[in-house]
Amino acid sequence: MRVVEAFRAAYGSSPQTVWHAPGRVNLIGEHTDYNDGFVFPFAVPWGVTAAVTPRTDTTVRLLSLQSSGEPVTIASHDESKGWTRYVVGVLAMLGDRAGGADIAIDGDVPQGAGLSSSAALEVAVASALNDLHGLGMTPMEIALLSQKAENDFVGMPCGIMDQAASALCQEGHALFLDCRSLGSRNIPLDLAPHGLSMLIIDTQVHHEHAGGEYAKRRAECESAARKLGVAALRDVTDLAGALDRLQGAERRRTEHIVTENHRVEALVGLLRAGAVTEIGALLNASHLSLRDKYEVSSPELDVAVEAALRGGARGARMTGGGFGGSAIALVPVDRLESVQESVSAAYADRGFQAPRFLPASLAPGAHRVA
Repeated sequence: MRVVEAFRAAYGSSPQTVWHAPGRVNLIGEHTDYNDGFVFPFAVPWGVTAAVTPRTDTTVRLLSLQSSGEPVTIASHDESKGWTRYVVGVLAMLGDRAGGADIAIDGDVPQGAGLSSSAALEVAVASALNDLHGLGMTPMEIALLSQKAENDFVGMPCGIMDQAASALCQEGHALFLDCRSLGSRNIPLDLAPHGLSMLIIDTQVHHEHAGGEYAKRRAECESAARKLGVAALRDVTDLAGALDRLQGAERRRTEHIVTENHRVEALVGLLRAGAVTEIGALLNASHLSLRDKYEVSSPELDVAVEAALRGGARGARMTGGGFGGSAIALVPVDRLESVQESVSAAYADRGFQAPRFLPASLAPGAHRVA
């Protein structure tokens, strides 16, 4: 294994454990997680692998095969920067339970594609440390600790969805998660018997959310909830009445969150009824809401969705935080080539960088690999 060889070369010994955690695609339920709502992600085959050995002191030595290839030594938490913040943040949240560590990282999640490489990194490291120190944390506890590292240490006010998907998903399933109660169920999502496949369209427009528009959207939702007298927008039951009491951006954000929660529940209901071929309309509605009400799409995402539908997709939407990243499309297997050609041609017509197409299979969550 490449990461083990790199660990040995850098530190002169073999790692004591190696864990892999995947990135994720969110099928539906966007920006609902930090509003105490419902989400429905699945894990993807690409992720982050962490080879780890604990140290007897508090020093952290980090090596990434995707960076310079030379170990970085961090003697105190405030010395971390860039990608190392996500790792050191996990160690900071563990505090005296973990101490220092020698760590080597290898990842193949497409950077900036909205497939949550940061959560995969956090969960891989947290899972390895949980294993090494016998901390007894459940997958959800690992997800919560990883989210806290990103919120409190990195400064990204994300919800729990990305880390929960990376820690809890099962192969061949999507994770129906209530982000308030943290109750979850893995629900089978087998598209092949219906002649369907899921296609990821990486727009190649990379994004950075921390401290920017993502935080602004969250603040708008929290302000709207206060004005409506509810703990979170998930609690709005009279949407028409709520919209009458709000104006501008807060009105639009509320409409998206309330209707998106309903779309998640409707999609899960269709899957349970075996109506897999009918979920495309919900994906389409979700994208329109994200574009017009939540205003987190981009020209590249909109073109990808529109061209995929013209090419024969049954449904399509942006996925992830937005402002770039990826779209997903529900595509009949015999229309895959047509959809890719349609999107590629539309990008070329507008002078966009050529998109990348990735087949989306449903992978397992975090697991020990060595």
